[in-house]
Order: sequence, then structure tokens, then C-alpha cells
Amino acid sequence: MNNLTLRNALVTDAAVLCEAERETARTPGLLISRASELSRESFADKIDALSRTGLYMVAERNGLVVGHALLEPFGLEALAHVSSLTVVVHPGNLGQGVGHALMTALLEWARAQPALLKIELRVRETNSRARRLYATFGFVEEGRLQKRILLPDGTFVADVHMAWFASD
Repeated sequence: MNNLTLRNALVTDAAVLCEAERETARTPGLLISRASELSRESFADKIDALSRTGLYMVAERNGLVVGHALLEPFGLEALAHVSSLTVVVHPGNLGQGVGHALMTALLEWARAQPALLKIELRVRETNSRARRLYATFGFVEEGRLQKRILLPDGTFVADVHMAWFASD
């Protein structure tokens, strides 16, 4: 896959990951967060926390981080069997297998976790590329949250709730 390697995220990756999400957030409808709402410190904190309770991975090509993804448990006893998925392919790297590689690794890890039975995600209805990727890996649509995301131009986008089940 064009020298693509995957590894666990390190706290030292926080600045690069934050900047990539800030750049991604500049395209309305891809991320919920606005660029100004993202901080290096919050990325460092999440990487640190998930090193103990979940999974945070980065994809690198030729020494440069080109994408990242995470599986984050909800932290409640009643939801201990569910994790939330986030995948971000960094700008300039779409269509190069980064998302597919990250999804493959995340689901491989998830299948090795006997207590993890469901993975949930939310994706904007306008992000057809990501929705196709998730469907390829067996995610199914569970519902839509209409008018959930307010874009900078004042229009709304629905969030599509999708899930993967370990038994499927």
C-alpha cells in the first residue's frame, strides 16, 4: 500500500493530528468540530487515555502521518460492550487506501476483544466516500439525526448513525 505503515499513536503525535483535523474541519460537513475548537492538549490527553482503555492508531507513509483512527469506549458499565469509532484521512491522502488500512487494523483489534460487541460511529450524510468505506466493512445504518450539524453557511446536515456488530 505505497509504503503505508500503521502504529499506535504517541502523545508526541498530538500536534500533527490536531493540525490535520483542523485542516479537515475547514471543509464543511466532514467533521463536526470547527478548526478553532481543536487543541493539541485534547489530542495528547485522548492518546494517553486510549493507550490504556482503547485504541488510537496512526497511518504513516514515508515517515509522514497521513491518517489516524481510534476506538474509544463509552466508559459506562451498561455500554462496556460498545466503542465509538473515528477515522480521519488527512488532507491530500484520500483515495490512497489509508482509510481502508486503518479500518482493517481497527476491526482486527476489535475482534480480538471478547467484550467488544458493537462499534458505533456518526458520519455526515454528505460524506458518501466515508459511508461507502464503512459499509464495505459491514457497518449498517441505524438511523439519522436530522438537522444535527449546523454548517458555517447556516445550512444543516444530518448525521448518519452506523454500527458494526461483532457477531455479524
